[in-house]
Amino acid sequence: MAGVLSLLGEFPETSRSRAVLSAVGSGERTFSAIATEAGGATPLASGTLSPLLSTLIDKRVLAVDAPLSIKPDTKNRRYRIADPYLRFWLAFLDRGIPLVERGRGERVLASVERSWTSWRGRAVEPVVREALTRLLPDDRWPETEAVGGWWNRRNNPEIDLVGAGREPVARRVHFLGSIKWLENGSFGRHEYDSLVRDMLAVPGADPATPLVAVSRSGIDDGLPLAARWGPEDLLAAWQA
Repeated sequence: MAGVLSLLGEFPETSRSRAVLSAVGSGERTFSAIATEAGGATPLASGTLSPLLSTLIDKRVLAVDAPLSIKPDTKNRRYRIADPYLRFWLAFLDRGIPLVERGRGERVLASVERSWTSWRGRAVEPVVREALTRLLPDDRWPETEAVGGWWNRRNNPEIDLVGAGREPVARRVHFLGSIKWLENGSFGRHEYDSLVRDMLAVPGADPATPLVAVSRSGIDDGLPLAARWGPEDLLAAWQA
């Protein structure tokens, strides 16, 4: 119950901030989608939603990401719950409390199991980026101090990892990469070919831009990657 008590203490259920958190926690990431979900019958007006988002970001409850490349794109931001535990609570448990109270907790568990892989794949991305930010710069990329992602308005394509010397606007793209975070199934030729296909969409990337990969279950041999990281490497970012 710690999750619900923390939420109720800071953001009562009737508050608009709570509605915004619920919208983001349910998976809405864009300004317009959050406005629609949080507003109910009538989407929240920009003048109402903007200060709510700013306050939640200032309180470090929400985080906001912008595409990282040599081209500024401040209108294409994506919002997420900053804390991993709260993110999980809002995605699965907050709306499942009535079911648990009726003794139907197995339905909540089924919902978690059904959506876990896709939810975890999205949730792990900021964790991986933070880990790489802690590991870099290194000998291979002595000037890389920012690691983000890139996407366009249609989210097609999306690039999981973009390394650069600074953010939100890079002088130069140092590398591009992909994350594959599954119990089974290594990062292989299919994932590499997808990254090669999409890389030139990123402003500042060219065919010579180094490619990297992060995988929970290994990376196939023979792929022309400039770097590869696994779970042990990422954990070392905090152990150091």
